[in-house]
Amino acid sequence: MKVMEVTINDQGDGLYMDRLLFYLQEQLPFQIKSLQPLSNHVFLLESNDFAKYIIKGYPSYRRLKRQVNITMDLKEHGFSHTYSFYNLTSGCPLFFEQTFYGIIEYLPPSDHSFTYEGHDNRVEALALLHQFHEVGRELVEKYNGELKKQHLLNKWRGRTAAFLNQISFIKFFIQKEILEEILQWADWALRGLEQETGASNSPTILHGDLAHHNFLRIEGEELYLIDFDLMMIGDRSLDYLQFANRILPHINWSFERLAKLELIRPFLHSKFFLYGLAFPSDIFREWNRMIREKQYNNPIIVRQLLDLTVGQFFERERFIKELQFALSGHSQK
Repeated sequence: MKVMEVTINDQGDGLYMDRLLFYLQEQLPFQIKSLQPLSNHVFLLESNDFAKYIIKGYPSYRRLKRQVNITMDLKEHGFSHTYSFYNLTSGCPLFFEQTFYGIIEYLPPSDHSFTYEGHDNRVEALALLHQFHEVGRELVEKYNGELKKQHLLNKWRGRTAAFLNQISFIKFFIQKEILEEILQWADWALRGLEQETGASNSPTILHGDLAHHNFLRIEGEELYLIDFDLMMIGDRSLDYLQFANRILPHINWSFERLAKLELIRPFLHSKFFLYGLAFPSDIFREWNRMIREKQYNNPIIVRQLLDLTVGQFFERERFIKELQFALSGHSQK
């Protein structure tokens, strides 16, 4: 057997990496030069002929197969700016220690990584998301039984409940007055959302996880959309709402700058959308995650959370007042 020059990153369980490496070497039709962990159950693999692949784990074969099928259907229907999965010649999936692994096309990244900073970046990402939604409309019927429906209210009620369950701990980090006002925003937004509807007669496939790192700028500077693990079916406004919530800190919580984005502007006439913008989803999400992952002794994460919650508080407060003013105008019509 040819000797392998193996490079293993220090992250993760070294023994697990060794076992996975040798399993992959037995299953794949090429020699492996290196295997590097990128995140939980996601690895960068390089072969001896310098070809690169992403190896990604899924908890079930059904989840893996769904991802393979959806990415293939997206491309066949005209959405080319995403990755493809490779099929093994054996036809058998990779299955290692209770995890199914898919082999994903490696997209070489540009030196200029994508961020939500800059108006042009945000416009480009929205245009790509719009293309994705247009193709998703054609696939809704096929995946109607495979993908869950997006129930935003239930999701946010659960996120609020988890936050409230930890409130006595969170009080050690956030002063009482700020915490009380954030909870008032959440209550006001949820009550408003309960009275409105975000549904339409034109559902599409939603991406569901529009963090900036799921937009990948590749060599040649084209923008790609990746990581479809949280796809659901629903109204496209729900993806745009998540996108808006993600970019607001980058535009200083400015309603005026948000309205300059052509694809988001029409939704600013929707009460449901405006109430959704008021809900402190990011604050609840990140505090819940920090506590769940027991990261409260990590000074970097705590500092980031304090900036999100306290550092941006007055800008967010001003933004909430703008939303309330816009909604009062709706009520008078």
